[in-house]
Amino acid sequence: MRTPADRVRHLLLFEVSALAILVPIGTIFFGFDPLNIGSLGITTATIAAVWNYLYNWGFDHALKRLTGSVHKRMRVRVLHAVLFELGLVVMLVPLIAWWLDMTLWEALVADIAIVVFYVVFAFVYNIIYDRVFPIPEGTKGEKTSLGS
Repeated sequence: MRTPADRVRHLLLFEVSALAILVPIGTIFFGFDPLNIGSLGITTATIAAVWNYLYNWGFDHALKRLTGSVHKRMRVRVLHAVLFELGLVVMLVPLIAWWLDMTLWEALVADIAIVVFYVVFAFVYNIIYDRVFPIPEGTKGEKTSLGS
């Protein structure tokens, strides 16, 4: 299992990296005011950071209970990323619609593009994070190889 401090590092690096990519894209390609889109980005990143911590904590506990290990095979990583993003869609679409004065439909369509980015970003980020900051060896008998 990851420590609480490691989970905080994980989510802070994740959110800062994603914002560094998305705020300039929103400004340059979609013409949003940088302060408005930046403020929305910080607000949604804060919501996402809290969700990230709680979701990953719960997912790892459920995975360990079900499989005896927190190590994820490729299909579990895909499921992990998709379920995470679905939770965010439910939370963020109404906020985006209100903040940017859009209809819920327009906000959903805009959010789909963001979700596609985040699914790919989360998938790649988590693989890199696990290699840079590997989970310490577990207790005797716990599966620890990435293929398990």
